[in-house]
Amino acid sequence: MKLKEIYDLAIKKGIENDPRGKKEVAKVLKKAQKAAEELKKDEKKEFDREKLSNPYSDTRILYGDPETEIRSVLVGVDIEVGELLLADRLREKGRQIDLVMSHHPEGKALAGLYEVMKMQSEILEIFGVPINVAEGIMASRINEVKRGLLPLNHNRSVDTARIFDIPMMCIHTPADNMVTTFVQNLLDKKDPETVGDIIKILKEIPEYAEAAKAGTGPIPVVGDRDRKAGRIFVDMTGGTGGSEDAFAKMSQAGVGTIICMHIGEKHRKEAEKNHINVIIAGHMASDSLGMNLVLDELAQKGIEIIPCSGLTRFSRLKTK
Repeated sequence: MKLKEIYDLAIKKGIENDPRGKKEVAKVLKKAQKAAEELKKDEKKEFDREKLSNPYSDTRILYGDPETEIRSVLVGVDIEVGELLLADRLREKGRQIDLVMSHHPEGKALAGLYEVMKMQSEILEIFGVPINVAEGIMASRINEVKRGLLPLNHNRSVDTARIFDIPMMCIHTPADNMVTTFVQNLLDKKDPETVGDIIKILKEIPEYAEAAKAGTGPIPVVGDRDRKAGRIFVDMTGGTGGSEDAFAKMSQAGVGTIICMHIGEKHRKEAEKNHINVIIAGHMASDSLGMNLVLDELAQKGIEIIPCSGLTRFSRLKTK
């Protein structure tokens, strides 16, 4: 596959698995098109035209010719300078590495991470929070994340990839969409009664079972295992953690249990205050699951997958 074909496939799978649905994603792309048309001549130079076909600002080709043929990919939850040194060392030892792929965003994709957080408002609406309230809750949090990203050294790893001349890309929200949809559909189907039942179901998933062996697997941080689950909200996409003010509104909307990758202490206390059970599924395990669902698409095309940097590789492809 060419690098651009891998990129396009990731976007396609992200849209197919977007919790908001394809119609809402189409509205986002249409809004980007309208914004592009209304730009002044000098503003058009700065406009990222990827937004016209890719609704996820945290997923980009970061370095490399899009027409490059890819046969082997080094993939990690994080690709930073150390992983790029690993890629170069493997090349020196004769291992073919055509592309390094990160889950977490780097470069311009990291700088644009805050933009995908807008989708959290629409996801909250799906779970019963009025959209005007959801957008109001998220506005200050999005700006907080935007300001927090400004001083970072965004291009550190991308510059290293350029020096080594190793193509690099990242797939963030599309993979998070895939794990969110996968887990939500599974739990909706199995309809667990208690928090303990949810944890048991999660541990049937290989990535979470492996994490449990390492002590990083699914664990309740609010509510014990005997508590009733109620309505379950799998909250694993939308850039990064949302506003702690959302918990009161979700409780009022009838959400009983939230399953997430990680949670800050302020957020955990708000969930506890509003009597919402919280299960930490596990960060690396959840990211691995989302990426594995994407990587299976590449493996079907004959691309070799070399996992590193926290990625636990499990394939769901049927072997002959």
